[in-house]
Amino acid sequence: MTTAMARGVFITGTDTGVGKTVVAAALIKALASQGLRVAGMKPVAAGASMTASGLRNADALALMQAANVTAGYETVNPYCFAPPIAPHIAARDARVIVDLALLRARFEELAGAADCVVVEGAGGWLTPISAAASMADVAAALALPVVLVVALKLGCLNHTLLAARALASHRAGFAGWIGNSIDPAFERAADNIAELERRLQPAAAIVPYASHAPESLELPRGAARNLLARE
Repeated sequence: MTTAMARGVFITGTDTGVGKTVVAAALIKALASQGLRVAGMKPVAAGASMTASGLRNADALALMQAANVTAGYETVNPYCFAPPIAPHIAARDARVIVDLALLRARFEELAGAADCVVVEGAGGWLTPISAAASMADVAAALALPVVLVVALKLGCLNHTLLAARALASHRAGFAGWIGNSIDPAFERAADNIAELERRLQPAAAIVPYASHAPESLELPRGAARNLLARE
């Protein structure tokens, strides 16, 4: 059986604020360190500051800094909204309709210059981006396998298994999961990780606590490659 490399991955999480950007930036850097041309993409972002160049989202900027493929901000982050609220509400308030075809076109621009593109979603898998579409539809439009970032805290078993079931219901390719240790007081963390591995698959990596700046986390080289492998 031969194994080909996917054109990229879509990073989602069990919730908002679970460390998707940290993981995405680390994955970009790990792949780049192996000689690959890697681009980052944040299709939709809600929560941005006004700069001399326009609205800029911190997550999108972190992905651009980690990448070794240069691209314009509007290509990396086509839809950027100022208020840190649900994307579909921000888009509605701005009277903007998020166009999946445009997101696909921007992705193709990045993919044309890169060996792979690491795409970070906003919020979780079913976070709405319009009245009818969600982040799941973005991943489908880009035809990418999904990496699930799991916030390791009380409740992670339910959150993760619900997310995995939602991924399966959308027939999304599941590239793997990464556990992020966001709670240093989380009791029986090892037991929870073992249960998730029993029910899903071994974690690609476990992010230790206090590695929550994009520049501070290094993923294992093998883990990065494995997440891009598609049979």
